[in-house]
Amino acid sequence: MNGEQCYLNILKNIRENGIKKENRTGIDTYAIPPTMFQHDMKYGFPLLTTKKMGIKNISAELEFFIKGLTDKQWLKDRNCHIWDEWCNPQKVPYGTDEETKRKMLIENDLGFCYGFQWRNFNSQDYDQLKKIIDTLKSNPNDRRMLCSAWNPNQLHMMALPPCHVMWGINIIENKLNLWWTQRSVDTFLGLPYNIASYALLLKLICLETGFDEGILTGFLVDVHIYENHIEQVDEQLSREPRNLPKLDIINFKSIFDWEYDNIHIREYDPHPPIKGSIAI
Repeated sequence: MNGEQCYLNILKNIRENGIKKENRTGIDTYAIPPTMFQHDMKYGFPLLTTKKMGIKNISAELEFFIKGLTDKQWLKDRNCHIWDEWCNPQKVPYGTDEETKRKMLIENDLGFCYGFQWRNFNSQDYDQLKKIIDTLKSNPNDRRMLCSAWNPNQLHMMALPPCHVMWGINIIENKLNLWWTQRSVDTFLGLPYNIASYALLLKLICLETGFDEGILTGFLVDVHIYENHIEQVDEQLSREPRNLPKLDIINFKSIFDWEYDNIHIREYDPHPPIKGSIAI
């Protein structure tokens, strides 16, 4: 299972069978029913080659999640601007008009999203990530190793209700398999980042616990392409995928004090980047 080919098959399926849908952003999408992404880590690190991707942004965001941080200034200081356009709706209520967008851009508090829930679920000091690591070390056959970012009690306090709502771990024959569930899938812009991010998380957990790398699986629900990305998708589908790169994690001591720049990508030979505007 080569993840890039799986990803391209999903893009192709949307282009051939996607149904036009309206959504809150005002930019229509073409969507297909739920589908699945899968990649065996033995084939390399699933950083797409059909368009160049920036791994440092992906790894900085993952460190942000692992540390349970909520201030997007931390990301800006590391030249990562994935979350610039969003903020805690308790500070600036969500809106698509230009004045609201400006206020959202200025406000740095992201509220209780993603990493906050990973490390401090429901503001009750319940550390889901640590629980998973501890369980892997003491009872790796446990079938309850999962981490939820979806917290109905605090959705109104999150910059964005989580798109990837839950992830978990499964061990088979000493191989660590990681799965995630994603309710909303921006297939052109977002999904490539999600794939690489969870692949990196898989590698970090393997280093922390001593298991071999297994299979990465994404259960994808509303799988869509925004209509302003159609030309970019067709360009990407016209390109021949190349061999996936290798990713090394350097100076590793613990997943809890790992830093985003302690990675090294080898043998990465991608096609040029393809730009696209994000739907806010």
